[in-house]
Amino acid sequence: MMNILEKIVSVKQKEVSNKKIIHPIKKLEKSFLFQRKTFSLVKNIRSSHTGIIAEFKCKSPSKGIINNTAFIEKVVKDYESAGVSGISILTDQHFFSGKNENLKKSRSIVSIPILRKDFIIDEYQIIESKSIGADVILLIAGILSKNQIKNFSKLSKSIDLEVIIEIHNEFEIDKITDNLDIDIVGINNRNLQTFIVDYNRCLSLSSKISNSYVKIAESGIHDINHILKLKKQGFEGFLIGEYFMKKKDPGKICKYFIESLSRKLN
Repeated sequence: MMNILEKIVSVKQKEVSNKKIIHPIKKLEKSFLFQRKTFSLVKNIRSSHTGIIAEFKCKSPSKGIINNTAFIEKVVKDYESAGVSGISILTDQHFFSGKNENLKKSRSIVSIPILRKDFIIDEYQIIESKSIGADVILLIAGILSKNQIKNFSKLSKSIDLEVIIEIHNEFEIDKITDNLDIDIVGINNRNLQTFIVDYNRCLSLSSKISNSYVKIAESGIHDINHILKLKKQGFEGFLIGEYFMKKKDPGKICKYFIESLSRKLN
């Protein structure tokens, strides 16, 4: 029986094969956005007091529909005015109801880094990420070999994209080698096989990762005190999606959250 992650990867492989035919790499490289100078999420997180990366996510395999009334244009604009360090946009259609169009649209509205959140298994998707306006991509250690991570991160850097490598357990830490072109290590509290969240995961893995990387915590974060605890452990960025998106007005909740966090940090 396939777990969720294996299902996602299998659908993704078919999807990428089709895309290569419809939108070949040569065509992507000619796109208007491919030439743009990207924004740095690392710089934004490092210079920010709060380090919040807010996500636009309508649906997930574990929660079903989270928000199907929010307008991408309004939400990303509101996130930007709330003072986020970056915005994460899901582009996986099949499992998360995301689309590339959402990222392209957002790119024309905001002037802060955008993370393309997807399941990257092929170099094609890295070129595609740049061509739709992303500044940062996510590489999930659980679905990639050490060698793929090395090649994918190298390609990303060569086209001016920053790289987050996401890990979920101790075994995956071995995939982070010193010669890697990665900028950020994300620790996901969610087990991608079962989609269960364990809040202690970030805390237990953090000390095993070199402080030369920006560390970000992902999944299940909705409490300011939790963030204060994570900051003490060396986390600088916090990816929050569901907590904002399940509210009617995600941007407003995000603004309130960042303001409350700032007060606590002063």
